[in-house]
Amino acid sequence: MNTVDEKILDNYFGLLNHLNPTLKMELIDRLKESVKSENPSKSTIKLAFGAWHSDESAEELINSIRISRRINRDIENF
Repeated sequence: MNTVDEKILDNYFGLLNHLNPTLKMELIDRLKESVKSENPSKSTIKLAFGAWHSDESAEELINSIRISRRINRDIENF
């Protein structure tokens, strides 16, 4: 293990060291399962970001956005 990896490991350990024993055991189980799985699933944070996936072409998408716009030019009094 190189120095950078060791520093990362020390930082995580310092962060997780204050957990109660039950949570530590649960974390160990989850880490073991994540290492065993051949298809690591994307975390929910990674699913929140990324490229737009759609069957529509760019022109169709732009057109549907333009059609769905609602313009309200009414000026309301305070």
